[in-house]
Amino acid sequence: MNRNIVYFAIMAALLIFVGFYQSWNVSLTILNLCLISAIMSLGVNIQWGYAGLFNVGIMGFAALGGLAAVLISVPPVPEAWAVGGMGLLTAAIMGGASVLGAILVYFKMPKGRLRNILVLVICLGGYFLTRKVFGPAGFAIEKVEPAKTGYLGGLGLPILLAWPVGGLLAGGAAWIVGKITLGLRSDYLAIATLGISEIIVAILKHEDWMTRGVKNVNGIPRPVPYEVDLQNSDWFSGWAMSVGGDVTTLSSVVVKLSYAGLFLIVLVAVMYLSEKALKSPWGRMMRAIRDNEVSAAAMGKNITARHLQVFILGSVVVGIAGAMLTTLDGQLTPSAYQPLRFTFLIWVMVIVGGSGNNWGSILGGFLIWFFWIEAETLGRSLMEILTSGLDPTSGLRTHLLNSADHMRLATMGIILLVVMRFSPRGLIPEK
Repeated sequence: MNRNIVYFAIMAALLIFVGFYQSWNVSLTILNLCLISAIMSLGVNIQWGYAGLFNVGIMGFAALGGLAAVLISVPPVPEAWAVGGMGLLTAAIMGGASVLGAILVYFKMPKGRLRNILVLVICLGGYFLTRKVFGPAGFAIEKVEPAKTGYLGGLGLPILLAWPVGGLLAGGAAWIVGKITLGLRSDYLAIATLGISEIIVAILKHEDWMTRGVKNVNGIPRPVPYEVDLQNSDWFSGWAMSVGGDVTTLSSVVVKLSYAGLFLIVLVAVMYLSEKALKSPWGRMMRAIRDNEVSAAAMGKNITARHLQVFILGSVVVGIAGAMLTTLDGQLTPSAYQPLRFTFLIWVMVIVGGSGNNWGSILGGFLIWFFWIEAETLGRSLMEILTSGLDPTSGLRTHLLNSADHMRLATMGIILLVVMRFSPRGLIPEK
């Protein structure tokens, strides 16, 4: 039997095991997060597996996807728009005009000290004028019922539109980041992308007029029914009684299955496009650039342009996954965008699954996220077995049981070490 089929069969068996021995709600929750993680790892694999770009700013692009969910789906706050909306729009126009003016001066005037001075004056003058208009408008918006709103809200459109918009936001940011950093060496690229992603997250945390900052944006609309609506509908109650199940439990299962269906459609689409791209002449060219930039440049390939292209494509996929994750959570929590979750884990998924292989990225996304969630439960069960012979009041037993809560990082390290020892190129290596 094909080894890859065995891997995915084992993964399915683990999810079924959780369904039987914990609950199907837990199993489906893990499944949905695994689907989103697989999409995100596919995006990183496009950058690293195809082109060898070491992007450590994954959480920044995922955060932009989450921001898109708020800007697209949350209803606007009329009071906030009334007191500060025009001020923010005016500040945005002034800022854009300043940038455009500086660009025109830079490219239209001959080189020299006068050009540099004019560009500096335009940039500084535009900045201070923009801040003078932007500051009061932002403060006025944040004072509008800060316990409930204190921000502009969004457009009130269907949440599913936020997924492609999240990809576009991440892709636009990747273009800016790539223009600045892709000429750097790989280690400098990693530091630069990490720093820029931290700036993005810091903006989300502190610009309350846009994201409510640390107060979070709750109640983001869903693309699937609410459990309470299913429970109150006659047809669902009748169906639950006909199958002999609990209405509350079944409603939660149906909602999670609905999410899983939507996420699976996106995963299949991204996987199909990724495979077509990998096996196309473009994919072969990208792998040639990855393996030997000097030879590829000698063949007439524009290395920087191709790196920028693949950097944007991978970031678009990460942005879509970020919007999906915020949709599943039902809220935007800027403080949750930590490198440990959105950078370290995604990289472990790609490495363990097999960089350069899209199927490996999917397997890594499922495997790593499953054990990230289940590590504490399994660790506590293991500690209870190991300490069953000790006195219940023993300090050692208490210490070991409390240490089970820290099993996540140890589990990730063990998985990574074992895979690197016995399969250095990942579980499903690149062909």
